[in-house]
Amino acid sequence: MVYATRRGYGDFKGWWEFPGGKTEAGESLEDALKREIKEELDAEIEVVELLDTVEWDYPNFHLTMHCFVCSLLSDTLQLNEHEADAWLNAKSLHNVKWLPADEGLIPQIQVLLG
Repeated sequence: MVYATRRGYGDFKGWWEFPGGKTEAGESLEDALKREIKEELDAEIEVVELLDTVEWDYPNFHLTMHCFVCSLLSDTLQLNEHEADAWLNAKSLHNVKWLPADEGLIPQIQVLLG
């Protein structure tokens, strides 16, 4: 299963994404992801491995998104910034409206999920 969240704000409100966010000065990619997950979901994770780096041009900005496979260490998740969440399997990955940059990861994630 893979975890996804639905944005509750901005131009892409209502679209689905993989949680995470921006790196702050002096942070490693892994530390930034752990911090963002703590802020967004009040959860702890273990970063397992880099899945891919996505480069995507949105109308107003360029995104470089480093995507990691992670394990959830917390028993619960709390939506602090998103309006919904879901655990998706390989078949249900196509049942949500993905942000364009995130959608490109779906084939790789399907392989991981078997």
